[in-house]
Amino acid sequence: MTQGFHASGAFRTVQAVEMDPQAAASYAATFGDIVHVRAIGDWLTSCDVPSVDVVVGGPPCQGFSTLGKQDAEDERNALWHDYALTIVRATPRYFVLENVGAFLRSRQFADLRAATEPGGLLADYDFEAGVLNAADFGAAQARRRTILIGHHRDLPAPGLPTPTHLGKHLTLRSALDGVPRRVETTELPPDRWTVVRGRRVPGAFKTYELHVGRTYTDLSMRRFRSIPAGGNRFDIPEKLLSNCWANHKAGSADVMGRLSWDKPSVTIRTEFFKPEKGRYLHPDEHRALTHLEAALIQGFPESHRWVGSKISIARQIGNAVPIPLGRAIAEHLSAAMARTTSDGPLELAVPIAV
Repeated sequence: MTQGFHASGAFRTVQAVEMDPQAAASYAATFGDIVHVRAIGDWLTSCDVPSVDVVVGGPPCQGFSTLGKQDAEDERNALWHDYALTIVRATPRYFVLENVGAFLRSRQFADLRAATEPGGLLADYDFEAGVLNAADFGAAQARRRTILIGHHRDLPAPGLPTPTHLGKHLTLRSALDGVPRRVETTELPPDRWTVVRGRRVPGAFKTYELHVGRTYTDLSMRRFRSIPAGGNRFDIPEKLLSNCWANHKAGSADVMGRLSWDKPSVTIRTEFFKPEKGRYLHPDEHRALTHLEAALIQGFPESHRWVGSKISIARQIGNAVPIPLGRAIAEHLSAAMARTTSDGPLELAVPIAV
């Protein structure tokens, strides 16, 4: 989200909070030494929260994601409350919260709405929320996320941004134009290290240094070769199937699926490098997406810097808000602020809790 806000040219970041040390190191390498590496609750109790124009955050969604095991009592779900405390202390004009589509149906969303009622923690604020598709805002990826935009009650409600690419979605081909089909290495460049909490970790790397793949078994390669354009695991000959697949004729058609050049990508998740996790096979090549390809589908520019292991960087890529969607939100808020007058770059506080 920060990358998208900076791409708008209207905002600068004052402080950020990130609990994952390697993700925080990537943030610092890209945006400067303004990130606090700690839980947001610790930051609130030990640091001065700056007064800013906008607060942006993405409280964790694992407890009510539609993927995997859901847990309504997952303690991470309650971190929206720390996000709300940040708003109270930062006194922004606007705030933005991003989460999975299922957030709108969660108890936490209802609690957040209740907090804006008279006598609530956020009584001075109101908000609008909806599920937006990143492809409708210029991302080469169909990714539906809940976007909540709040405003101080002294200001007009800005609403949600208007889609700019309805009926004209960018394709995977446009995102990966110029990327070599062949992958020459399975490892990140070995010549750079960053010390993170007393331990050396790889990086920082430029985005275009992330064209790294995996070593596949002969069985995996035979499976990949059997999957045609637009195909999936149901195209694999039975003799090549594992028992769990052979005995499971229904289920997702995205597993072991090939992406299409002429459509947006499916949602890039944290394990995009595993074809068994979704439709992540290259349209032509017998391999999964590389870290570079996933980052470009998310909209990351060459200026972004990456620190961490391959797994950590993949998690950072998959957890990100597509940059075109973040930019659209930023431009929408910038226009709203211009109507209420502002001098100089707008200030952004980013409490990210994971």
